[in-house]
Amino acid sequence: MIMRILVDLTHPAHVHFFKQAIWKWKDRGHQVFITSREKDITIELLNSYGIEYICISKYGSGLLGLFKELIVRDYKLYKLARKFRLDILVAIGGVSVAHVGRLIGKPSIVFYDSEFAKLSNRITFPFTDVICTPSCYKEHIGNKQVRYNGYHELAYLHPNWFTPNPNILTEVGLTENDRFFVLRFVSWGAAHDIGQRGFSQEGMEKLITELQKYGRVIITSEAELPQKLKKHYFSLSPDKMHDLLYYATMYIGEGVTMASEAAVLGTPSIFVSSLDCGYIGELRDKYNLIYSFSDENEAINKIIELIRKDDLKNEWRKRREIMLKDKIDVTRWMIDFVENYPESFKDYKNKNK
Repeated sequence: MIMRILVDLTHPAHVHFFKQAIWKWKDRGHQVFITSREKDITIELLNSYGIEYICISKYGSGLLGLFKELIVRDYKLYKLARKFRLDILVAIGGVSVAHVGRLIGKPSIVFYDSEFAKLSNRITFPFTDVICTPSCYKEHIGNKQVRYNGYHELAYLHPNWFTPNPNILTEVGLTENDRFFVLRFVSWGAAHDIGQRGFSQEGMEKLITELQKYGRVIITSEAELPQKLKKHYFSLSPDKMHDLLYYATMYIGEGVTMASEAAVLGTPSIFVSSLDCGYIGELRDKYNLIYSFSDENEAINKIIELIRKDDLKNEWRKRREIMLKDKIDVTRWMIDFVENYPESFKDYKNKNK
């Protein structure tokens, strides 16, 4: 059956998560409508992949700004949903698709992997029809929950979909023999970031001073950097970031998504944040692909210890292979689940009684 599917993309990682499914659904004859949001490089990514979209809101900072944005998104998405005569709505997080799906009487499927987003979960989960989470998700949501054996990042970084391009090294002035470190600092402006922390400015400077002894430092940041760190900032086309992460000696940062991306690519990953979630815990405790710290000094000590190890990358590549053997191709699972809904949901429930 040909379907009319709406995919709502509110964060750069969501573009990566859904892009292969969007292309496959279109190849199979479905009509796919994309709504988006001005958040970080979301629009830039959509443009770079040639994905047509309608931008319906701009990122609101702080609780009041996010609440105002939500009102705008719900209203505009409702109007578009009526116009497009949708069959189903899907998203990560999915606050607006849950609300609008309920209003127009159409099913919404929400993908989620972050237990710490308590506020958005409270205003999403009661309204959506299905909540798809990784099997390592810590919380039991109820009858709407579907668990799959994978991570969001395996929707686009699984070897079935991703092949690293070594040309990225030439673009940033490096070779495969060079050691380099990718750092990511966040703005701490999301609702779930309130009261959380990562690196202090002093910690950033100390970290970079140490790293420079071993290789080049490349910073990507959504926050304004201190003046003395700006020389390490590198503006890279967003669709090439995963190539860079693959070849990096190590990833270090406050960004939870990029920490898990580096891990599933087999790059040593150091996550520095007071936040924690199920998939970070599993990548850390079961597969030893991530180290996570809330204390920046403990993190820096571990970073120096790891850098001094011989054959660090090969060790991580082996750990990655173990993880990949355990996990599914999330995109293929998602394509089939959405296309076959609601039968796919009924089948899942029957198998897990």
